[in-house]
Amino acid sequence: MLIVHNLILMNSFEQLNLSKHLLNSIGDIGLSQPTPVQLQSFPVIMSGKDIVGIAQTGTGKTFAYLLPLLQDLKFSKQTNPRILILVPTRELVQQVAEQAELLARYINVRVTRVYGGVNINTQKYAVAGGSDILVATPGRLYDLAMCGALQLKGVVKLVIDEVDVMLDLGFRVQLKNIMELLPERRQNIMFSATMTEEVDALIDDFFVAPVRISIAVSGTPLENIGQQCYKVRNFYTKVNLLAHLLKNRDEFRKVLVFVTGKHHADRLFEALEPDFGNETGIIHSNKTQNYRFASISKFDKGSHRILVTTDVMARGLDLDKITHVFNFDTPGYPENYMHRIGRTGRAEQPGKSILFYTEKEEKAKEAIEALMLYQIPAMEFPAEVEISTKLIPEERPKEIEINSPHRIVKDPESGPAFHEKKEKNKKSNQGGSYKREIAKKYKKPKTKGDKNYNKHHKK
Repeated sequence: MLIVHNLILMNSFEQLNLSKHLLNSIGDIGLSQPTPVQLQSFPVIMSGKDIVGIAQTGTGKTFAYLLPLLQDLKFSKQTNPRILILVPTRELVQQVAEQAELLARYINVRVTRVYGGVNINTQKYAVAGGSDILVATPGRLYDLAMCGALQLKGVVKLVIDEVDVMLDLGFRVQLKNIMELLPERRQNIMFSATMTEEVDALIDDFFVAPVRISIAVSGTPLENIGQQCYKVRNFYTKVNLLAHLLKNRDEFRKVLVFVTGKHHADRLFEALEPDFGNETGIIHSNKTQNYRFASISKFDKGSHRILVTTDVMARGLDLDKITHVFNFDTPGYPENYMHRIGRTGRAEQPGKSILFYTEKEEKAKEAIEALMLYQIPAMEFPAEVEISTKLIPEERPKEIEINSPHRIVKDPESGPAFHEKKEKNKKSNQGGSYKREIAKKYKKPKTKGDKNYNKHHKK
């Protein structure tokens, strides 16, 4: 791989020689200067070379590939998409498609989105109508291709965004199958927050001499995010501490709470509902698409102050002015901590991250600190917060019921498991006695046609 080391400083998007249509769209959005990842990616993507970008969330990488793609996209009436953008979640499909539509406001470009969890027939009609840019999740895209509703032979540029999450979610097989359906001559563009062995293997299989750009080393904490941690005894003590902090509505104005797993998310949401019911939303993979979109919309617009979510959504959200990110559960993978806290402190705005950890989660916390080369400042547990004795099923010690009828108790005085057979049971089955007697008397062969036996066993 070639590695780009130098960053050419530019004062504005005009120095990228963007078209007037794109400059007008950027002006409407209110952007003034390109980010480092946009500066480094633009000339490489415009050159047509394969590219692998390593960049943290919140660095502007979506525009980093959309700008050169739209700059180079000419008008066409063809039905099949020319640009395919693969992302891991439905929320990210919506986000990328909306940003593409914003940039293409003054350009005649058709953007189509497809994802699972909704009626596939509606999406069959959508892709049949024609598109220039198709934004999709791998599973639904492959379903549409397999049923013949979608042809991928016209794709000349492939973008895989958040590829590490895609592989974590088990999309490896779908990705490889999709690659087989695409034309061999195409430009591959990949962005990831972390570089794993699985990502490297995918690059080796399908990319041709890619240029690699790296904006921030994975695990480097963002300077404008303040971090804190609390050692907490158990789940419901975490609930009490979170509720205590959230009562300060002036400070905690827009709060994202990450938990591990949808069952924990539902349990936490129910626990917060008595005090914060009208202020709290929730999203996870078991919620319907409409419910998830409604929850995000209410949180984004300020109707909900608190949003409870899982790691699956950690990189499917692009929300502004989040003041705090709570790691209610310590993530098992240290990289996920970086993705979580990257939801705050965006666009050079200050943000805060607060981590709760139990004794069992302490090793996971130490792994996060080792990755960041940074020790998260520890806070004293507030004396006024109640320490709960209530335990969730996962926290309860496993007990064996002494008088259970299903419990097997071994008798210490019992003998060995096996005993000697009785004399009559020691006999082996040698066939019928009549055949044995005939064989002794006449020396008959076992079969009439065994001439060799007859020849050597004559009287």
